[in-house]
Amino acid sequence: MGESGPLRHAVVTGGARGIGRAIAARLVRDGATVTILGRNAEALEQAVNEGVAHHAVPVDVTDGPAIVRVFADIAARAPVDLLVANAGAAESSPFERSDAALFQRMLDVNLFGVVHAAQAVLPDMTRRGFGRIVAIASTAGQKGYPYVSAYCTAKHAVVGLVRALAQETACSGVTVNAVCPGFTDTDLVGDSLERIMAVTGRDRDAALASLVRHNPQGRLIHPDEIADAVAWLCGAAAGAVTGQVVTVAGGEL
Repeated sequence: MGESGPLRHAVVTGGARGIGRAIAARLVRDGATVTILGRNAEALEQAVNEGVAHHAVPVDVTDGPAIVRVFADIAARAPVDLLVANAGAAESSPFERSDAALFQRMLDVNLFGVVHAAQAVLPDMTRRGFGRIVAIASTAGQKGYPYVSAYCTAKHAVVGLVRALAQETACSGVTVNAVCPGFTDTDLVGDSLERIMAVTGRDRDAALASLVRHNPQGRLIHPDEIADAVAWLCGAAAGAVTGQVVTVAGGEL
């Protein structure tokens, strides 16, 4: 996978479930040694036991000092060649009821979760002359959706971060890209469906239809489709691809 052979070590944040789990499993199949991070120690352990990853470390990506400590421990075992900054969360609320605390929560996990992890791995990647950083953003980082202004703000910031960091690292052997999924068949979207049902009184099929209408293919994206895009960005063939936003959304954008 790397310029000089298989990646020795990949780290996936939010790797115990959903998109992160699919990415971790794909990278394992591609020959990488994979460490997953997340807040739920039980879910992390289960993922490792099921062969999704080789190692797991419980940590909250919003805790900058904790991330520094965790990545130092990880790097002491093996240098990090690939970072997939996937951890994220979404909260919905009309803008007029979206207070500063909501905006801060969305920025903390969706933006600063990427910032903390990237800052932890980038110096060593640069020193060694090779690295792949892939941030999992969202179509909400490229367009607006109603009632998730804070989430859209944070994801737009992730896309801006990727584009700026790619310029800084262009000659370092490190690439920095974003993958922007549309609505994906994960627990996070399942939670969104429950909220739509509760607020609107629609049944599940009607609630799902309200989400997939954004996708011209009329369906949810499968996590493995996002994992495929990430795996390509991690490979040697994508060495000239940096600062890019790869949208996996069935033609929505």
